[in-house]
Amino acid sequence: MIKVLGIGDNVCDKYLHIKTIYPGGNALNIAVFAKFLGADAAYLGTMGDDEVGRHVYSVVKELGVDLSHCRMEVGENGCARVRLVDGDRVFLQGNRGGISRTKPPVLTKIDENYISQFDLVHTSIYSFMESELPKIRRAAQFVSMDFSNSYDEDYLKKCCPYLDCAEISCGDMPEEEIRQVMERITALGCRHMVIATRGNKGAYVAVDGLFYEQSPCLVKAKDTMGAGDSFITSFLVNYLDGMREAVDFPENSGQKGVVTAETYKDLLIRLSLYRAAVFASGQCQRDGSFGFGKEVELTEADLQVMSDGKTTK
Repeated sequence: MIKVLGIGDNVCDKYLHIKTIYPGGNALNIAVFAKFLGADAAYLGTMGDDEVGRHVYSVVKELGVDLSHCRMEVGENGCARVRLVDGDRVFLQGNRGGISRTKPPVLTKIDENYISQFDLVHTSIYSFMESELPKIRRAAQFVSMDFSNSYDEDYLKKCCPYLDCAEISCGDMPEEEIRQVMERITALGCRHMVIATRGNKGAYVAVDGLFYEQSPCLVKAKDTMGAGDSFITSFLVNYLDGMREAVDFPENSGQKGVVTAETYKDLLIRLSLYRAAVFASGQCQRDGSFGFGKEVELTEADLQVMSDGKTTK
């Protein structure tokens, strides 16, 4: 099984209506979901020393994710405020990443050597790691980055040349527009693939010029937090692990069955998409991104946000 590293954002999602925090954040989710799938997994990011940060650290360490290269800082950990509407998460005003935004990791040569040991390195638009992408690219075998739905043309131009895979969250965006964005990301330098998640409408994936569509495995959702992250993780882990076995048979082997790496790759992509849809459906049955909720007292700021009801997405 491959080795997976998430670099960048970690948060606790604070569910105000039940006064409970759940560990999460895109880069951290990828590492944790990879661990659930049987991969060796690690996370590299900045954690605060408050109650939120301590909870994230203790849970993820207990799960067996390597945290040896994390930075620990005095201050607020990232915290996103959330409410649920019919099982779908709605984000309210948070603290904009907390210490991860003000003190993101500055990667050293020791970090680069560490990064080089992983088959998949993933970061996100919420990780504040843009200036470190050249170092990550230099060290990593395969670089993935999630742009969510918060990107613009200039941001894509800055980041895409360093990536093997880019992910976007598309929701109700029309198919033609989604395809145009995927093609633009490729044209701007993303080397290998683009994944477009669409919630309960499934996903589109473009791999080396070939386009695939995957229907969702629909279930009655308990909580959709982390569903897109779980889809992305499952697809990439299954695809990258499987591609290590891709070979062309010698010419004298015959033509029965699957005998070329190209045919195998096509089958592997389809199988990986199927597995990702199933894994993501299971994710929708969990509380938070991956469980481990902790009840907390609401702060004055929490109560004010509940009163205002302003969303961020």
